[in-house]
Amino acid sequence: MSASEHPVDLGLEPAATVGALLAEVDTPALVLDLGAFERNLERMQRLTRAAGVALRPHAKAHKTPAIALAQLQRGAVGICCQKVSEALPFVRAGVRDIHISNEIAGPAKARMLAKLAAHARLSVCVDHPLQVQWLADAMADAMSDHVPGPGGGGGGLGVFIEIDIGQHRCGVGAPEEALALLELLARHPGLHFKGLQAYHGGVQHIRGHAQRRDAAQQAAARTARFIDALAHAGQVCPIVTGSGSGSVEFDCESGVYTEVQPGSYVFMDGDYGRNQHDAPWRFEQSLFVASTVINTRDSSEVGGQVVVDAGLKSVAVDSGLPQVWHGGEGESPFDYSAANDEHGLVQVRDAARWPVALETRLLLVPGHCDPTLNLHDQIVCVREQAGGRRVECIWPVSARGASR
Repeated sequence: MSASEHPVDLGLEPAATVGALLAEVDTPALVLDLGAFERNLERMQRLTRAAGVALRPHAKAHKTPAIALAQLQRGAVGICCQKVSEALPFVRAGVRDIHISNEIAGPAKARMLAKLAAHARLSVCVDHPLQVQWLADAMADAMSDHVPGPGGGGGGLGVFIEIDIGQHRCGVGAPEEALALLELLARHPGLHFKGLQAYHGGVQHIRGHAQRRDAAQQAAARTARFIDALAHAGQVCPIVTGSGSGSVEFDCESGVYTEVQPGSYVFMDGDYGRNQHDAPWRFEQSLFVASTVINTRDSSEVGGQVVVDAGLKSVAVDSGLPQVWHGGEGESPFDYSAANDEHGLVQVRDAARWPVALETRLLLVPGHCDPTLNLHDQIVCVREQAGGRRVECIWPVSARGASR
C-alpha cells in the first residue's frame, strides 16, 4: 500500500494550550499580560468616568471581540471600528453599539452598513453630500425589505459629521459645510444626526507632554468653533466624539468632548511609550511578541549579535523597530537592530554579562500595536501564577484582515 493511501494528519499543532507555561508557547506568538491589560482597562474607565465623559474604545487597535466585551463589561458605552467589515465579528459576538469612525468608500459599503443596522445600533461619519446619498438610498432599501433583527437595531442609522481640526485628512473644513450636510441629513428619515467627530491623529504622537497638551487644546478650540456655529444656527450637537490614547487626558478636561475613542491604551507600544505622560494617565505595556533565539554564532563577543524568529511577518515596523522587553526599567541590554521577513537581528550590548543561548525567549514590544495585531490569528493571554506565567486563555483576532 502506498503512502498516499494512508491518511496522515498534517494539521498544525496549536501554538499554545491553556495551562502551559509561557516558555512552552510556540513562537512567534502574540502574547498579552492579562494583569497589565486589566489594570489598563480599569484605569481608563475610572478616569473617563471621573471626567464625566463617555468611553467608546476603538477596536481597530485589537480587532478582538473578547476585548471589546471586557471593555463594555466595565462601562464602555460601545466601540468604534474603522471599516464596515471590521464590525461584523463584533456584531456576531453580541456587541450592539458600534460607531464606524470613518467615511465609506461607495454604495457597496452603504448597503453593508444598512444590513448591519438591523442587528445593532450603528453610526458612521460623513464629510460629503454624496456619502449622505449613498447611505440614504441603502437605508431606504433596507427599511422596506428587512425585518429588524434581535440585537437592538432597526431604528435607522446614526450619522456623525466629521470636521477637520488640523490633521487635513478627512472632515469638512468650515462650519458652513457642516450645516449644509445637516440640512441634507434632515431630508432622509432613515438617517439621524448624532453629532460631530473631531479627531486629530497627529496630536497622539507628539512626545513632550506640554507640547501635546497645547496641540490638543488648539484642536479642541477648533472643535468648539464648529459647535458654536451649529448652536448659532439653532442646531443642537448631541455628541462630540474623538480623541485617542495620546490626547485623551487633555480631551477629557477640555469641556468640548462628550465621548472619547482611545484604543491603544489596552496594549501600549513602543511609539506611545516614547510619549511623556502624567502618572494618572500612564498605562502599562501589556502586549508582546514572543520570539525565540535561533542563532547565536556572533553572540560570544561583547556587543555580539543573535537572531530571533520574529521579523516583518510577525511585528509591524512602521513606527520603528520593536524593542526587547527587559521589565521597563533602565536601558535594555538588547537592541533589535534589523527586521527581515522571518528573522530579527538583536544586538547584545554586553554578551559577557547577558549570555544568550539557543532557545532563549525574548519578548518584543511592537513599535505600533494596531498593524501588529493584524499579522496574527490569535492572542495568547498569560497570567502570573506560582511557578511562572501560564496561559489562561487564547483569543481569536476575529477582525484580522477586515479592511473593507
